Amino acid sequence: MANALGMYRTVKRLGIPDSNIILMLADDASCNLRNKFPGSVYANPGRHLDLYGDNIEVDYRGYEVTVENFIRVLTGRMDPSVPRSKRLLSDERSNVFVYMTGHGGNEFLKFQDNEEISAFDIADAFEQMYQKKRYNEIFFMIDTCQANSMYSKFYSPNILATGSSEVGENSYSYANDNDIGVAVIDAFTHYILEYMEGINKTSQMSMQDLFNTYDPDKINSHPGVRSDLFNRPLNKALITDFFGGVAQAEVVPPMEEVLDDVHQPSPDAREETTTPVDIPSHTTPALTFTKPSNDRRTVQLWAGLGLMGGLVAWVFSRPTTRKQVS
Repeated sequence: MANALGMYRTVKRLGIPDSNIILMLADDASCNLRNKFPGSVYANPGRHLDLYGDNIEVDYRGYEVTVENFIRVLTGRMDPSVPRSKRLLSDERSNVFVYMTGHGGNEFLKFQDNEEISAFDIADAFEQMYQKKRYNEIFFMIDTCQANSMYSKFYSPNILATGSSEVGENSYSYANDNDIGVAVIDAFTHYILEYMEGINKTSQMSMQDLFNTYDPDKINSHPGVRSDLFNRPLNKALITDFFGGVAQAEVVPPMEEVLDDVHQPSPDAREETTTPVDIPSHTTPALTFTKPSNDRRTVQLWAGLGLMGGLVAWVFSRPTTRKQVS
C-alpha cells in the first residue's frame, strides 16, 4: 500500500487531480489489527508522513481489486452502471502511467492471494487500448520479484517500461518498522520517490535522467528498462510527460480583429465589385487550448495497480471534465 500511495501522492503533487486518477488498493493494512496506528500508512520507520490521510480517493478497494476489473479499466469494457470515477477516460492524446506492485514471479503478479495476472494479459490489454485509440504513450512501471518479466511480452507501439528486478531476482524491501512488524516500502519504489521529491511541474528532467539514478547496490536487484517500442529518445521524454499535469495555452487575436482583417478590402479592389468573403473555419476566441505537438504534448496520465494498490491519472490539452461521482 505504501508503494502505491507514494506514487499517488507524487502525481497529485505534480498537478494531476483526483478526477484524473484511478487508485486501486487491497486496503489490507490501514485497518489491520496488527497495525498500531489504525487508519494510517507510513513509508518510513520514523512515520513522518501519513500517506493514508484525509486527502485520498480510493476508486477500487479490497475485493474490488481483481484481475477482471483491472483489465476492464484499461480496455474500457465497463458495465454502463459503472460511474465515471471508476473509468479510464483516455483517448489517442493521452499519456498513461500504469504502476503495479505486490507479490509476483516470472511473468505473473498476484491479486489478493487468490488469482494472478500474467504478462500476456497485460500485453493484450495494451494492444486493445492501442486498437481502440485509448492512449498516445504508455509508461509502465512494476515493483515485484522478477518484475522485468512482466513487460517482456509487450508488442504494441509507444510503450516505455521499467521494472525492479531481473528474472530470477527478488525485489527487496527498503526498511522495516519494528513497531508494526512489517516492511513499510520497497527499495525500488523508495529510491524513485526520493528522486521525484526533487521534481516540480516545470522540471526539464528526462526519463533518461530518472533511469540513470538506478543503483543496483542500493536497490539490491537489477532494475530494467525496455524502450524498443517507444518512439522517442529517452532524453527527449520529460518525466512530467507522465507524472505531471500542465495544460498548454496559446493567446490568439480576439474574434473582432480577425473578422476586421477578413472583411478589409484589398487596395486595388474596384468599388463596383462586391466579392463574397468566407470567414475561415479556424476563427477562434481570444483564448484557446491547443493540441500539443509530438515533442511538447500535454500529458494525460493514468496509473493502475494490481495487488497492493493502483493509480491512474490523465490531463487533456483541452479543459478536463471533473469526475461526477467520487
